[in-house]
Amino acid sequence: MRKFIFIALLAAVVVVTMGCISSPEKSGNATSSEKTTVNITTLHIGYQPSTHQIAEMVASDKGWWAEDLKPFGVATVDEKVFQSGPPEMQAMLAGALDIAYVGTAPPITAIAQGLDAKIVAAVNINGSDLVLRPNITYSGPKSLEGLSIGTFPPGSIQDIVMKKWLKDNGVDISKVQIHGMGPGDAVTAIEAGKIDGVFLPHPSPSQIALDGKGRSVVQSGEMWPNHACCSLLISGKLLREQPALVEQIIKTHIKATEYVNAHPDEAAQIYAQKTGQNLAMVKESIKNWDGKWISDPTIQIPSTVEYAKIDQQLGYINKTLSKDDLFDTGFYAKAVA
Repeated sequence: MRKFIFIALLAAVVVVTMGCISSPEKSGNATSSEKTTVNITTLHIGYQPSTHQIAEMVASDKGWWAEDLKPFGVATVDEKVFQSGPPEMQAMLAGALDIAYVGTAPPITAIAQGLDAKIVAAVNINGSDLVLRPNITYSGPKSLEGLSIGTFPPGSIQDIVMKKWLKDNGVDISKVQIHGMGPGDAVTAIEAGKIDGVFLPHPSPSQIALDGKGRSVVQSGEMWPNHACCSLLISGKLLREQPALVEQIIKTHIKATEYVNAHPDEAAQIYAQKTGQNLAMVKESIKNWDGKWISDPTIQIPSTVEYAKIDQQLGYINKTLSKDDLFDTGFYAKAVA
């Protein structure tokens, strides 16, 4: 009898316990199907003062970020300017950015370090020049041995493209003094005669040429034809929690990219106003650069995967990264469908 009572009491406890576990609505917890996504009211976008990323500035100037994203609950678009990609990625690792217009190479290092983000659209290909002071004789990559060249910091597009180009042409990289710096510091250094040359994205090469302080000797498209340059990077949190918003961000980016290609003079004016740079110089840069504004991320996949291999060879990352580690092209496909 006692055994029967004990078993009955035990069964009752189990039933009550199961009831507590299977009835979240009674404990105030919503089921997964009942959960609602909280709208993001402020969106943080990072970009750099380069004509490569002029689409971001056009979208801002035209009011498209505010107008297109308002239906998704976005009331404020906070734009942050960075001089190069590596510090921009540090900000994203710290959670200060939701979206980044950034060179395709810096996210590789950041993702290898644990950044939760994916490239969802392209921004441009090519678009950087090797510029030497007027008194420097250039006769090919080998002639750079012994010279000091300023370019973006290690792990940037310019750093990797240049080092790959030197290595492919049999140049001992250790014999070229490569200094990592931002565009402003690099321009100041070459114009002051403190370094022999720079390898920078536009419009800096045009600025140096118009100032009479240097001449372009090689464009990055010659070093590595159609190499990926800038991309649109979005945080994994946004991708998972706000897919419709992400799709609209890409649509707005595509619209801005198409506008830049159709109205380069107006885009130059917007860029000059946004950055305070000389309009004639900006127009000259757009006229002479070898870059191209694009939005399709699949164009950038081959060279980006190659960047990741080079990063590993140079010791910038200690793991192999694949296309799927770096890209999510599904949102772009939906945006253009």
